[in-house]
Amino acid sequence: MRVLVTGGAGYIGSVIVEELIRGGHQPVVYDSFVKGHASALDASVPCVRGDIRETDRLRAALTQHQIEGIIHMAALTEVEESIRQPEQYFENNVAGSVSVFRAMLEAGVKQLVFSSTGSLYADTGRTPFDEDDPTAPTNPYSETKLLVERMMRWLAEIHGLTCTALRYFNAAGASERNGEAHEPESHLIPNVLEAAAAGRTLHLFGTDYPTLDGTTVRDYIHVIDLAQAHLLSLTRTDPGLRVYNLGNGNGYSVRQVIATAREVTGLPLQIAEHPRRPGDATATVASSRRIRAELGWAPRYPELRSILATAWAWRQAHPHGYEAS
Repeated sequence: MRVLVTGGAGYIGSVIVEELIRGGHQPVVYDSFVKGHASALDASVPCVRGDIRETDRLRAALTQHQIEGIIHMAALTEVEESIRQPEQYFENNVAGSVSVFRAMLEAGVKQLVFSSTGSLYADTGRTPFDEDDPTAPTNPYSETKLLVERMMRWLAEIHGLTCTALRYFNAAGASERNGEAHEPESHLIPNVLEAAAAGRTLHLFGTDYPTLDGTTVRDYIHVIDLAQAHLLSLTRTDPGLRVYNLGNGNGYSVRQVIATAREVTGLPLQIAEHPRRPGDATATVASSRRIRAELGWAPRYPELRSILATAWAWRQAHPHGYEAS
């Protein structure tokens, strides 16, 4: 299948491109390169530089490359930034997605896989979350993802599109070629590994949560397993919107991540404990029963140690991220 990947030069997008090639597909990347990295892509992959809000440029790319399906990854993703600049997130993530929908309709593309988020669920205190649980975004970033899902339902119904929304929980790990290198970096695992490698103190926020060790619990999913779910979603042929959670179904606490990082790196890690941060949920764990049952998805890297080991291997090979690649 000929597949356009918006945001295909980013962390998750670049691994999806790798897996598409490995699966016999023909990916084309559409990326603004504001956050993405050209060196994350094989030179053989066609690449169009553009903003998703440039509908004409998008439509031209879809037509020129005879695209059959779209994996829509391009989005702003920093929660704290979305609270400071909500208008920027609504313009890029929501209006940008409308531009993607318009371009695909005009180009006659009928299949879309959308990068959504598990952070849009209401914090009811019950886990694991399943797809029918109530949603209640607590920040503009999550709100933009839910709004796009709601638009997709109507577009799929009215235009006969096959749309899939994948609600990610915590993507982590690395392929041999591509790993996590955000600026700024807000995710726990790369920050833990960076602190270990640099000999810096890691700041831990909240040690009095009602969990086994007092720290928050999260569901980590290997980026390759995440990528495989996108490929499986492309096999859907029935019109309409289908929503799937993507997680391992296992929760790991911050202290467990730190302990595993010490094992994987063999390095000491100094911790400074601080009070809770406002807005941090106690535990977010996904039920992925639906995608397992309907598409046959199963994670190949479910263990926290294997996730951290691949992330550490990539960081050792790329101590400065993509800067020197």
